[in-house]
Parts: sequence; structure tokens; C-alpha cells
Amino acid sequence: MEEVITREIELGGRKLSLETGRLAKQASGAVMVRYADTMVLVTAVAAEDVVEGTDFLPLSVEYREKTAAAGKIPGGFIKREGRPNEKEILSARLIDRPIRPLFEKEWRHETQVVATVFSFDGENDGDVLGAIGASAALTISDIPFDGPIAEVRVGRLDGQFVINPPISKMAGADMDLTVAGTVDSIVMVEGESREISETEMVAALEFAHQHIREIVALQKDFAALLNVKKREFAKQEINESLVSDVKSLSYDRIRELNRAVLKKAERNERSKKIKEDVIVALSEKYPEQEVVISELLHDIDRNDMRQMILKEGRRLDGRGYKDIRPITCPVGVLPRTHGSSLFTRGETQSLTSVTLGTKLDEQTIDGLLPESTKRFMLHYNFPGYSVGEVSRMSGPGRREIGHGNLAERSLKNLVPGEKEYPYTVRIVSDILESNGSSSMATVCAGSLALMDAGVPIAKSVAGIAMGLIKEGDEVAVITDILGNEDHLGDMDFKVAGTRDGITAFQMDIKIRGISFDIMRRALEQAKEGRHFILNIMEQTISEPRKEMSQYAPRMTSMKIPVDMIGAVIGPGGKVIKNIVQQTGAEVNIEDDGSVVIAAVSAESSSKAKEMIERLVESPEVGKVYKGVVKRLMDFGVFVEFLPGKEGLLHISQIDHKRVNKVEDVFKLGDEVEVKLMEVDDMGRYNLSRKVLIENPNPQPDDYEKDHRPQHHHSDHSQRGPRR
Repeated sequence: MEEVITREIELGGRKLSLETGRLAKQASGAVMVRYADTMVLVTAVAAEDVVEGTDFLPLSVEYREKTAAAGKIPGGFIKREGRPNEKEILSARLIDRPIRPLFEKEWRHETQVVATVFSFDGENDGDVLGAIGASAALTISDIPFDGPIAEVRVGRLDGQFVINPPISKMAGADMDLTVAGTVDSIVMVEGESREISETEMVAALEFAHQHIREIVALQKDFAALLNVKKREFAKQEINESLVSDVKSLSYDRIRELNRAVLKKAERNERSKKIKEDVIVALSEKYPEQEVVISELLHDIDRNDMRQMILKEGRRLDGRGYKDIRPITCPVGVLPRTHGSSLFTRGETQSLTSVTLGTKLDEQTIDGLLPESTKRFMLHYNFPGYSVGEVSRMSGPGRREIGHGNLAERSLKNLVPGEKEYPYTVRIVSDILESNGSSSMATVCAGSLALMDAGVPIAKSVAGIAMGLIKEGDEVAVITDILGNEDHLGDMDFKVAGTRDGITAFQMDIKIRGISFDIMRRALEQAKEGRHFILNIMEQTISEPRKEMSQYAPRMTSMKIPVDMIGAVIGPGGKVIKNIVQQTGAEVNIEDDGSVVIAAVSAESSSKAKEMIERLVESPEVGKVYKGVVKRLMDFGVFVEFLPGKEGLLHISQIDHKRVNKVEDVFKLGDEVEVKLMEVDDMGRYNLSRKVLIENPNPQPDDYEKDHRPQHHHSDHSQRGPRR
């Protein structure tokens, strides 16, 4: 029996422990991470053999939440966990991004990390524990891994930073930041905030890094108790002659191409031609070396581009470090949507629409936490044609979900609360072209489209992507990066915000040793770029439109007594369904009696409101009502003057002239205007029509003299007139 090894520290007032040797012992590495009563098992496994022809890191990361962990049974018909939901996909990305750069460049064995939440205490999320467990499992496995790393969440409550704040406290936080790092630097950042400053951002990162170092030390202590031997794997032997021949055939052409200002498609075509020419020229001398030649060409291209930026101060498209590509951003480009914009920055383009809906359009969120709803959604689509490729059209991939979530977090805190603005809002960004930071283009397009839709956001929001080239002490921070600059650079740092502060951020660093000074510099440069873009956006539209689209639903709010909610809904929803059917409006009633009516036309909304008001209205003596004749009797007619409320219109109160038979004046279903004259001691309603009709022969008229006993509206008695 193998020894069970456990190590723990205190973090944020709770115990964080790592355990191995008891569970999943056939995996290459397996660690159970426990924080309070949340427990996540993370396993790491790598295949024995390499798939021939693989020229990338075949790493997959999975994160799964077992509903049993929170004492719940899955919803739906199947009653078991299915494909990962959005929360699980986003959590998997938070694990994948910090560990991916720490594998050796030549590692080509298929590798899988699986994090499974087996216990959830309702307060401590398993996502950051999954990243800690992934690092620990890889560190104690035979898989080559240049870790460990650690991940924490930082919230700010009442002006104070809190490490791994409980979920219940985060509603009052003005910052929600997930940070991963090694012992000496930050490697990943993801989060949102309520317009914090760049200085506050760096302070939060420094606070996070203090605790990251503690968790890294815990993992090193944990691994030291195990006899860890890393796997030997075949590394590619470099043929110096091949390197020399590839460089001699391609170097000058690559240098010339990197300094030519070209469209993305033309640059890719010329790069492809260089590659084809070199492979053909060397095919006889170096047979079956296409993959190696491609990698060598990639390295030559990477090194030359980086040196061009550092030494010459110019970029692939001829820009300087801080220059932003040309921007156009018209709004209202889609006539039948509720709001739209087309944001184009260089060769990146987002066509974005806004749809306004009602309470019934909210998204239901089900997972480990209690079921909740979401009234602001942003969905991001990245079709293959946006980069000139053929791709299978299926559901959104992990990248699309991640980019959409970042843009959503950038904008959501600017939308007023439900009480001030009772609409459900959905933004859809379709990327039509992409060459650098389509997620930040989505933020800009989303802000513009919200204003075009008349959503009362207080400020415009813009986003910018920053890059970094670092060789030794030489550093270049570049604004508005291209796709190639992202791919061949050392950092991708996306920052979104208003003029007053940061609303969301995402950073991935591919190298070690990025100092906080470099981060400060990048943040300040991002602020300059953000303000530049905001200036352009505000020339198009600087505040929300006063009038919404004619096709958007209009919301009308009203309040009804709580004890009347049942009357408005009716048995089995019969009454409210009838209102919806007759008016075409959508009606939503809350438990506190708040009613929201949504309708495209004012007439539809007004009619629905009137019907509800009549349902909850209390009869008022002296008030005139429009009623419907429900029953004909010898002594008068029963009129429904309010929904569910009938009164007697006595034959003597029908007209000033004598009425011999009620059938001479009324038939069933006739509409009649009546006045409520009294409610008698038995609660019966007495109506009059003749008091509303001008008397052709005026004489003293005494209502009491002609009054007869009336029928109570609810007991269906058929008593005749009082004698």
C-alpha cells in the first residue's frame, strides 16, 4: 500500500491542503486539493508515444463539476451531467492558460489534465483550486513541466483586498480578479472591476503574488516528499547543415517581407510561397524534413520580426509602438435590430447587434450554486471566413466562449440595474474579419450598439490589446497588436474600460520574469490607447439615444396588491394568458406585486395595463364603469362592471322613460355604461344607467324612491324588487 502524502497551509483564514497517494493512482500524477469543504481532484496523464507529424503541444484541459458535490441532482430529462457548461469551459481556460507556456517546446506527447469537483461548500469556487491541483499533479508526475504555478482570486471589499473571498461576499466587491503566477512573476490575469485605476490594478496583482508564492512553496515542499523522475523523451536533433541551408534560402526574403506593408492575406500568401520554395529546393538533399523546415522558417521569421521591433522601432504594418490602426464605427447599420454597430479597426471587424427582451428572456443558470437568472448576455461568434478559412459551422468553441465572456465583463457593470432598467439585454458580436484582438473590437462595438439601442449606459467603453517583445533588458510595449505580433510576441494584455477606469482585463504571458514595472508601463500605454479609441467612438455617438427602435418592446411598470396576484394570474394561468392573447403584450408578475408589461406598440401595452387595473380595482361608489350584460331577469339585468364583479341594473334604473321588458333594451353581451350608486349592507352592487342619460322631461328625481333591493354579485340569487 502506497503512502498517502498531505501538506497544508492556511490561506485567507481557511486551510488549503494537497494530498496524493490515495486516489487515481494509475494517473501520471493525481492530487486532491481541499480548501475549506470544497475538494477538487486533478489528474495529469501523458501518452507514451508521439503521434507522427505533430508540430504543436497536444494539451487538453477539462474541468467538471459534479452536481452531487453540492447535494443536487442534475435537471433535464437525462438526470446526469452532460457536455461542459459555460462555467466549466471558462474554468478550464483558467487552468489551461497558465500551465500551457510551461511545457518544453519540443514536448509532443498527448497530455490531458482533468479537474473534477467532488465537494462544493457553496462559498469556495473550485476553479482556482483546479489550477493549483493541475500544477501540483504535473509537478509530481513524470511529465516534463517547468512549474509549479499557483492561482488565486482577489476581491476588494470596502477598499480592502481579500484573498479568495467567499462567493457570498462578491456581490459587494468592486473588483474580481483571478491571478496565476510562478514564484518570480505573474503569468496570467483575468477579471473585471468597477472602473478601477491602473495603480489599483497593479496593487491587486502585487497582493495576489504574495499569496501565489506561498502556494508555490507548498507545492515544492509537497513534491520534495516524493521521488519525482521526469520522463526522458526524444528531442529533435538539429542538423546544422539544414539550418544553414534554410537560412541562406529564406533569410533575405523573410526580412524583405517583414518590412513590407501588406494586407494579412497577401502577407500569408507570400510567406506560404517562401516556405514552398524552400521545401522544394531542399527536398532532394533533406527528404521528409518538411516539418523541421517549417519550424526553422518559423524561428527565422520570429527572430527577425522581434529584432525589427526592438532595433528599428517599426512593426509589420509600418506602425510605431503606440500607433493604432485606422478605425471606423458607424451605428444603426441593421434596420430591424434594436441597436447595431460595425466597428472596424484595421483588418479586424465586428458587426454587433443588441436585442432588448423581457423578464421571460433571461437566461437560467444552473450549476453547483442555487439556480439563478442572467439578464445581460454577450455572445461572440468567430466564423472561419473571418480569417479566410473553411471551417465547420457548429456550436461556439472554447475560444469563442472565453472571448465573449471577457467582452461581457467589460460592459455589464455599465448597464443599470433591473429596477431602473427592466429589460433583458443580449449583445451578439459576429467577427467578419480578424487580424488582432477581435474581443476588444467586440467591446467597442458592443458599447456603440448599446447606445444605438437607447440602453442608458452612463459612459462609452473601449478595449485595447497590448503586446510585448522582450530580449534580455530590451523591452518594447506595443499597442493594438496584430495577429502575428500576438503569436510571435511575449505577452497579450487586453484592457477594457471607460475614461474613468478599467472594467475588465485579461493577460497571458509566455515568458518568465515580467516585472511589475513593465506591467505599469503596459497599463499606462493601454490607457492612452483606450482614450484615443473613445475619442473616435464618441464622434459617432456619445450618449444613448433618447428613443428606442420602433421594433423594441416598450416596458410599462405597475404595482398591484400582493393578495390580488392570484386574481390576475387566474386558475392555471387562465386569466393572464387571456390578457396576453387579447393584447399581444408580455406580462411578468413578481412576488412583491410588481408587474412589468412589455409590448412593441403603446396601444397593446395600454390595453394590457387597463385589463390588469380592472382586475385589481376595488369598486368605487359614484364611479362610472363600462360593463357587459351577463344575465337578463324580469326585474333588471346583471352587469359585469369589473372583472368578476357583477351588479344589478334594476329595470327602473335603465332609462328615464318606462321600460316594460329589459329585452326591449338589452341582449346578452351588450356593453353598457353604468354608475355604481351604492354597495348595500350585504355587499351587493347597485347600478344605474339613467343617471348618465339626459332626461328629456326633467322632474325631481329621487334615486332612493325608485330604488329596489339589489342582487349581490357573488351569490347568484335571483331576488326580485323590494315591495
